[in-house]
Amino acid sequence: MPGKRAWPVPRGPRRGNAPGLPDYWAADTLAELGASVHLAHPLGVKAFEYRRVKNDERDAKDLADLLRMGRLPEAWIAPPAVRELRELVRHRAKLVRVRSLCKAEIHAVLAKCGVQITMNDLFGVAGRELLDQTVLPAPYRARIESLRRVMDALEFEIELFAGLARVRLVADPGYTALQTIPGIGQVLAAVFVAEIGDVHRFTGPDKLASWCGLTPTHRESDTHVHRGRITKQGSRLVRWAAVESVQILPKTTLVGAMRDRVADRRGHNIGVVAAARKQVGFVYYALRDHHVRALQPNHHTKASAA
Repeated sequence: MPGKRAWPVPRGPRRGNAPGLPDYWAADTLAELGASVHLAHPLGVKAFEYRRVKNDERDAKDLADLLRMGRLPEAWIAPPAVRELRELVRHRAKLVRVRSLCKAEIHAVLAKCGVQITMNDLFGVAGRELLDQTVLPAPYRARIESLRRVMDALEFEIELFAGLARVRLVADPGYTALQTIPGIGQVLAAVFVAEIGDVHRFTGPDKLASWCGLTPTHRESDTHVHRGRITKQGSRLVRWAAVESVQILPKTTLVGAMRDRVADRRGHNIGVVAAARKQVGFVYYALRDHHVRALQPNHHTKASAA
């Protein structure tokens, strides 16, 4: 209104600039003090955003009401042993991403100098010999050599953290059972064990696939049903491991045959995602039962006879 002066509202520091807090520190502290800790899932309580008044006091009351009625969407609080294993696995994955970035930069430097690469693996034995023999201006040569030294250091760190994870999992029966699944080796098995944690919190393989974000979105109204892309709401590392494990499976395997069969009808990407979802089902049974009956040879013989 005319004659009124708008006074500035004091605001604190932006939340995005606030220092990050250690994960689970509050839950551990409350548990040590004897409190019963419940971790609310952010996607489940997102419906409170419709309120006109939204503050910490109202949020706390709503969460308490949901907990009292038994309708609080809770997330799993991982125990300390699982968190420590996740630190090792996730750090190794980040180191691998940094190494891939260094490889991409080397390709970019060679492209700037007009050098065409005719081999598939530039960083193998033959590729390293080619890099040594390639004549480049001094600044570009210095940059490539610097990236190669960084990659050598990353190789040591990657193997170190992979070894630390193997030491922790050497006596885990689920880790051993996972490596019997075609396409899953020591690295991917460690990812599944660390990220999934206690598999008994899932009632079935479909629940685990939904948690990984490999199930399609579902929109239904009356008789109209629409299924879209996969949700991707879940562990990105588990989703990557599942997709990576089925990429180069031969056609003779159960999952490889399914991937090619779906790919012939609906495309390569959809076939890979469907195979990854099937692979997650095998992962579920390997972690729960420590063996996958569907992959045993006598299982298919009995099923065909029946």
